[in-house]
Amino acid sequence: MSTIALVTGANRGLGFATATALARTGATVIIAGRDLEAVSTAANDLIAQGLSAEPLELDVSSSASASAAAEQIDARHGRLDILVNNAGILPEATVQTEHEFVDLGAFARTFETNVLGVATVTEKFLPLLRRSHAGRIVNVSSTMGSLSDQADESSPFYSSVVPAYQASKAAVNSMTIGLSKKFAGTPLKVTSVCPGWVQTDLAPGNREHAPTTAEEAARVVVIAATLPEHAASGTFIDRAGPVAW
Repeated sequence: MSTIALVTGANRGLGFATATALARTGATVIIAGRDLEAVSTAANDLIAQGLSAEPLELDVSSSASASAAAEQIDARHGRLDILVNNAGILPEATVQTEHEFVDLGAFARTFETNVLGVATVTEKFLPLLRRSHAGRIVNVSSTMGSLSDQADESSPFYSSVVPAYQASKAAVNSMTIGLSKKFAGTPLKVTSVCPGWVQTDLAPGNREHAPTTAEEAARVVVIAATLPEHAASGTFIDRAGPVAW
C-alpha cells in the first residue's frame, strides 16, 4: 500500500523538490497549492517521470478550502500518511513603506500564511493523519525562528531582523512542540525542519546568492517525513542535526 503524502506550496521551489523526493521513495504525492493549473502542471511533470502524483487545489489561508481539500483526500485515499506544511511567504523582503519596526500589513499577511495556514491545514487533515499507521507532520521552519539563534551574537543571522517572518517561524516551532505533546504515545510524529538558505523565490536574491539547491534542502524534509518508529517527536532539525529552539 503506497504512502500518501501531501505537500503544501508544492508546485515550485522547495515544495516541488520535496514532492519529487518523496515520490521517488514510492509515495503517492499530492501537489497542493492555490493555483489549480500550476499544481496540475507540477503533478503531470512527476507523472511523466513515472512517479505517482496528484494535484490538489488548496489555499492554506482559507478554512473552507482546507476543509474541501481534506474531503477530497478522504474520498480518494481515506487517510494521509505525511503532511508537509511547506507553504510560506516573506513579504518583508519587498516592503518599501516606512515603519519603525515592522510593517503591520506585512506582519498580518505573514502570519495568515505562515502560522494560521499551518494551524488550519493541520487541524483539517489531522483526522486523516490519525488513520495512518505512522503519520508524520513536517513543519518547514527556519533557524531564523530560533530564539536562541536570534539572541546569539555569533550567529551569521544575528544582524538579520525580519520580525514578522522570525516570529512566524517561532510560532510554528511552538505548534510543533504542542502537537508532539498532544499526540504523545500515538504513532503520529511531528518535526520542525530548517532547510537552510535555499535557492528559491522566497525573497529577492535567493536564487542568485543562496548556497543550497532546493533538491539538497529537500533531503532534511524527507528525513523528517520518514522518521522511524523509535525516533523522537517534537524536535527541530536541519541537515547537520538538532537546532536550538
